[in-house]
Amino acid sequence: MTEIRDRDRLAATEARDVALDCLEAGIEAGHPRTVVRDAVSLEDGTLRIADAAYDLDEYDEVVVLGGGNAAAHVAATLEELLGDRIDRGIVVTDDPVATERVAVREGDHPVPSERGVEATRELLAEADAADEDALVLAAITGGGSALMPAPAGDVSLADLQATTDDLLASGADIGEINAVRKHLSALKGGRLARRAAPATVASLILSDVVGNDLSVIASGPVAPDASTFDDALAVLDRYEIDAPAAVSDRLERGAAGEVSETPGPDDPAFERVSNHVVADGMTVLEAAREAAAERGYEPLVLSSRVRGEARDAATAHVAIAEEVRATGTPVEPPAVLLSGGETTVTLRGDGTGGPNQEFATSAALELAGDSRGEDSGESGNGTGNESSITVAAVDTDGIDGASDAAGAIVDETTVDEPAAARQALAENDVYPYLDERNGLLLTGPTGTNLNDLRVLVVE
Repeated sequence: MTEIRDRDRLAATEARDVALDCLEAGIEAGHPRTVVRDAVSLEDGTLRIADAAYDLDEYDEVVVLGGGNAAAHVAATLEELLGDRIDRGIVVTDDPVATERVAVREGDHPVPSERGVEATRELLAEADAADEDALVLAAITGGGSALMPAPAGDVSLADLQATTDDLLASGADIGEINAVRKHLSALKGGRLARRAAPATVASLILSDVVGNDLSVIASGPVAPDASTFDDALAVLDRYEIDAPAAVSDRLERGAAGEVSETPGPDDPAFERVSNHVVADGMTVLEAAREAAAERGYEPLVLSSRVRGEARDAATAHVAIAEEVRATGTPVEPPAVLLSGGETTVTLRGDGTGGPNQEFATSAALELAGDSRGEDSGESGNGTGNESSITVAAVDTDGIDGASDAAGAIVDETTVDEPAAARQALAENDVYPYLDERNGLLLTGPTGTNLNDLRVLVVE
């Protein structure tokens, strides 16, 4: 069970306690030990994954391959379910757990590393060894794009790191970022499926992507890819990314037809591939909704697909919470508003934080009555009902941005000097600001990676 550190200290009000309950319930519901057990079963030699069935007697070996923040937990749960039916395998992750038959190798996230390159090289070798009599169970989870780097052609790890850093800082969404990464990789964009062919491949996917686009989740290693080299170049141009020469050269050569495209839907590599999304952002939201109802609050899921700038999303969320408090629309208080998805941050400063921390800080400014940029230095919005709206936001993997915090929790008492909060946002340095105000939420790696989870409690 994922626990938020210093929970008793953070739960200073009932609303904060409710928000923390919702966060913990959501993260736990998305853990592989829960969702894989719900989706996978073995009975009389038949493996069932969702609505698909595989007679294990028809295969000479069962191999587990994959990567992502939660991949080791998927592998461990598969071992519990299948036991010695699993012959071998390897997964790459930054959250390792003990396994017996599947090798767990470590990489790094959100920026790829040398150990990730070495681990991915082993993973590709295992895929190459699979033949037509093998069943490959592909454990694909969020974070796989960074954790499974496989620089293609003349692209180096340093080139990948520089390009990834610039893309993450640009405000580009995950689909745009992965369009570039897929065309710089020997694994992404369906190329792992091509390496594993002609084996039968059944993927278990835990989606951290809005809309569950299979080609975007972990950059779609076993999914057809519709993006092109031209699309990747357009992303670099759109966000004015000054990519390393090897990156630009590969993309330009690809656009000119000198490098083969990623495999598309009609590629024979996918003739024996089936993909199964076993959990996504709605999995988390449904559990948080149940937790809110159990505490006597009326829950309302706003959307599982929120995206865009974190601070802009915060303004919209607070406006809805204020409407609930003032008019009972669209739901009567006491209520809990929930949303998922993945917001972004366009970096202009050089501080510490992440999208969820910026969401929370921006929300706290709104709750303090600072939506007009007032500099009164006074907290509260004049309602006489202190802390009547509480806002919490986390990345469900426990890592918000590149910080050690999962996210943050705030209310109308958090901001006492609006200028300081605005300065922290301007410098993208909200981590120390929130830390000083008892606002950071720390969980450590959770084993879950199903987008962001936002909770607004309206008393």
